[in-house]
Amino acid sequence: MKELVETIARSIVDYPDMVHINEVEGEKSVILEISVADDDMGKIIGRQGRIARAIRTVVKAAATKEGKKVIVDIQEK
Repeated sequence: MKELVETIARSIVDYPDMVHINEVEGEKSVILEISVADDDMGKIIGRQGRIARAIRTVVKAAATKEGKKVIVDIQEK
């Protein structure tokens, strides 16, 4: 899951080296915290949150196969 989100995020932003994914695992859920450069916040969120929503949808579909719930959180550095 972490690799999937990292690949998607790095392909969207201008500063791919500044992308960091923090994974917090629970029993049935996983929280993925995406940290990007300040200049890339708009790109990772998208207009009206469309890109962020699309990332969450793709991750949710991948997580369904593993039987876990995934929460994607986008944070500034």
